[in-house]
Amino acid sequence: MLPTRRRSSFSPPPTALERQMVPVLSTMAASLIPVIPIVLSLPLLPPFGLMVFLGWRLLRGNIWPLWMGLPLGFWDDLFSGQPLGTAMCGWTLIMLALDAIDRRMAWRSHLEDWGLASLAIAGHLAFALMIVRITGGQTSPLLIAPQIALSAMTYPLAARACAALDRRRNPR
Repeated sequence: MLPTRRRSSFSPPPTALERQMVPVLSTMAASLIPVIPIVLSLPLLPPFGLMVFLGWRLLRGNIWPLWMGLPLGFWDDLFSGQPLGTAMCGWTLIMLALDAIDRRMAWRSHLEDWGLASLAIAGHLAFALMIVRITGGQTSPLLIAPQIALSAMTYPLAARACAALDRRRNPR
């Protein structure tokens, strides 16, 4: 087990506002990644904002109210290139689904969280593709398969980053 870095005894503990803003700001920062100029011929870039959003939600089930998918999804829509409202609707539906699953399953392992996140990411990408096709896009559904696979493989890294931020956010 890796040693965790502890706060100095001279630094003040984080305030309640700081503890609440770390998950929101990290999700917003992850949603800004599509702005980085990366040229790809296929949609391979995982939805980092959604992955961090799911990382926080699955790590701490009670961290956000159910409506939190609306403002964070709106922020993601501004930078992802999807039609406005796609992530707002998708992330809110994901929050509702995870809330229903939390009511049924009292305990989950990391593998179950990974599976839930992979299904949520695949469902959101398929939903976004459906919205794009409705608005006139001519994209094949097979085109997002590599993006779904890459997203599922890299989700544990996003979950690990959220856990590291959570340890810094809640020092013992």
